[in-house]
Amino acid sequence: MKKISFSILSIRTVLLSLCITVIPTLSHAGSWQQNVSIGGFNNVHIYTPDGNSSIGNGKALMLVLHGCVQPISNFLTAKLEDAAEAHGMVIAVPDAMNKAGFSCWSYWQGAKSRSAGDYQNLISLANTMSGDSARNIDANQVYIAGLSSGASFANTTACLAPDVFAGMGISAGPSIGTSSNGALGPCETADVKTRCESYAGSYQSHFDSQITSIAHGDNDSTVNQCYNAQNSDGMAAVYGVSKLSGTNTISEGSLTAEETLWQDGRVSMLWLNGADHAWSGGAGASGGYISSVSINYASYLGNYFAQNNQRVDRNAGPVISNHSVTVNTASLTGSGFAVDAEGSVSNVELTVNSLDSGMPITIQTINTSAAVSDGFYSATSGTLVDGLYQVIAIATDNEGKQGDSVSVTERLGPEPPATAPMLSNIAASVSGQCTTITGSVTDANQNLQSVVVNFSSGNQTASVTGSQYSAEGCSLAGGSNTVFVTATDTTNLTATDSVTFDIDAGVTGDYNLHIGQGHIAWGEGFSACYLEFSFSDFTMREYQQSNGQCQWIADGAPSCKGPEQTCSGGSGGGGGGGGTDSDNDGIDDSIDNCPFDANTDQADNDNDGIGNVCDSTPNGEGHTCSETTASNYSHVSAGRATSSGFYTYAVGSGDNMGLYNLFISSTLAETNAGHYQLGSCP
Repeated sequence: MKKISFSILSIRTVLLSLCITVIPTLSHAGSWQQNVSIGGFNNVHIYTPDGNSSIGNGKALMLVLHGCVQPISNFLTAKLEDAAEAHGMVIAVPDAMNKAGFSCWSYWQGAKSRSAGDYQNLISLANTMSGDSARNIDANQVYIAGLSSGASFANTTACLAPDVFAGMGISAGPSIGTSSNGALGPCETADVKTRCESYAGSYQSHFDSQITSIAHGDNDSTVNQCYNAQNSDGMAAVYGVSKLSGTNTISEGSLTAEETLWQDGRVSMLWLNGADHAWSGGAGASGGYISSVSINYASYLGNYFAQNNQRVDRNAGPVISNHSVTVNTASLTGSGFAVDAEGSVSNVELTVNSLDSGMPITIQTINTSAAVSDGFYSATSGTLVDGLYQVIAIATDNEGKQGDSVSVTERLGPEPPATAPMLSNIAASVSGQCTTITGSVTDANQNLQSVVVNFSSGNQTASVTGSQYSAEGCSLAGGSNTVFVTATDTTNLTATDSVTFDIDAGVTGDYNLHIGQGHIAWGEGFSACYLEFSFSDFTMREYQQSNGQCQWIADGAPSCKGPEQTCSGGSGGGGGGGGTDSDNDGIDDSIDNCPFDANTDQADNDNDGIGNVCDSTPNGEGHTCSETTASNYSHVSAGRATSSGFYTYAVGSGDNMGLYNLFISSTLAETNAGHYQLGSCP
C-alpha cells in the first residue's frame, strides 16, 4: 500500500487546525452522561443503552480512548450510540489525565505498570463501572478500544490487565513499546508478543481467553499502515493462533471494510476502505478525526466481541419438550424429551410434589437419563395415595449445566367434589412505584379460570405458570397499600388472599427542589442530575445502603444521587439533608413549625399554612402576621430563609424565593412564630 511522508511540523499544523466544536448529542433510547468524574478521571462521557448484551449476564462495557488533539466531545457524534444500543454495550470515553504533547495518551512515556498513571486509571474505571451493580455490567464483557495514541495506550493497558479486559479494538495505533518517532515517521519494528507478555507478568494466563481486533484506514497517511499487520500478527502470537485463509467483506450499505480472521475469531484485522487517520463512525458520523466513509467500527466491535468472547458461558443447558404424566393405579409416570445442543444430557430429575395442602410438598425425587439417540426419558414414581400432584422435570448436561424446568399437574384417584381454588405463599416485591405480587394457586378440580390482583391503580389478571402466579401493578399510591388476590374456577367458586406493603412515592421536582430538600448537594450529585434532566422535574427515592445510611437516587439515572446520610425515616419524605419529615410535606421537621401535620389533612381555620392540630392560635389570635421585604441575602442572614448556595427557601414553608444574592428582593410573611411564607400576610 502507498505510504506518504509528512514532516513533523506540517502534521502538527494539520492536527491543530482540526480542533473543532462538536454539535449537540443525537437523541437515542439511552442517554449520554457527560464529564462524569469516575475511576480516577475527571471527565468521562458515558452512554448507557436501554437493553442488555445478547450474551452473558447484563450489559457489556467498552472504554474508547481518544487520539491526539482530539477532545472527547468529538465522540458524541461518532455514532457510538448505534453500537451501544445494538449490542447492549455501555460506552465510556475518558479524557486522559496524564497527557503528552498535543494531548496524546502518553503510550511511549513512563512505566508500563498496572499502578502507573492512566494505566491505573483505566483499570480502575473498568472495575468501578463493572463493580457498580446499578449499572448491570457483566465483568466478563469488559473491553477497551482507541484511536492512534489511544489505540496504543489501549493495547498496552489490555496487555497489562488481560484479567480485566476480555478484548480490545485497536485502530491506527503504533505498536506497543514504540517511540513517538514511530507514530509519524517510518514503520518502527516491534516484538509485540514479547512486550505484551512482559507487561502482563503473572497475569499471562488470561491471554487464553482474550480477543483482539486491529483496524486501520487504507487512506491513512499519518500513522504508518505497517502497524496493522504487525499488531495483528503480534497479538495472534500472544494467543498462539494461526491466520485463516481468505478475507471477508464487511458491508454497511455502500460502506465496506476487509476482514482477515485468525483461529476461533481470536484476532481480526480490518482495512477500513476509504478511511484516513480517524475513528471510523460509519454513515452520518462527524467531528474531528471522526470518519464517515467506512463502516461503524464500534458496531463492528460490538458484534465481534459478542460473537467471539471467550469468557461468557454460552452453554444454555438441555431443553425439555413434550413433558407429560401418565396416571397408573397407584403411581405416576413422567416422560418427555431432553436434548442438549452443545453436548449430551447426563441426567433428568423428576420431582413429585403433593398439592393438596395448597402449597407444593416434595414427595419423591427420581433421577433418570435421556436416550442418546433421541433424548427420550421416562421414570415412574413409587406408590402414591390419591391426590393432586405436580411432576417437575429438569435436565442437566455433561458439563453440569441445568436447563429450564417444566411441570405438569395431574390427579391420582377419583375426582373430588367441586372445590374452590387454594391460594398460598403470597408475596409482594416493590420496585419504585411498581409492585409484583406472586404466590401459589392450586385447584383440586384443575378447572382454574383466572387469578386477578386488585391493585389501587386497577385490576391485573395474573399470569399463571404451573402452580405459580404473578402480576405487576404500577403508578401505585405512596404509603401503605393492600392488594387482594382472587382466584376463580370455571364453576365460579372463588378464593381470596391479601398482602400489605409500603410504596415510596418518591419526591418529584427539579434539581433546585432536590437540593433544597437535601437529596443532592452542589458538591455531590448536582452535576450528574443536571446533565441527566437539565431543568426538568425528576423523581428521587431514598435507598438504604449497606452501612446503615441512606442515599437519594433518581429513577432511571443511578448516577444522579446524593451523599450518603442519615435516613429520613419516612416514605418518600426526606429533606433537610436526611432529617425526618414526619408529615411528608417536603420540609425537614427541624425547620417545620408543624412537623406532624403541616396542612396536609387538618383544618387551617386562620389560613396561616399551619394545621390546627399544631397551631397554638388556630383562629389567628395571639400572633400578628408581619411582613418583611428584603434581599434574599438579608433574609438568610436574619434566619427567615435558608440557602442551597444558589436558591433561597423560606423557613417553615420551604417556598422557593429565587436566587440567593443581594439584588433579588422578596416579601416574607411570618404567619406564626418562626414560620415564613412567600408573599403578603393573609
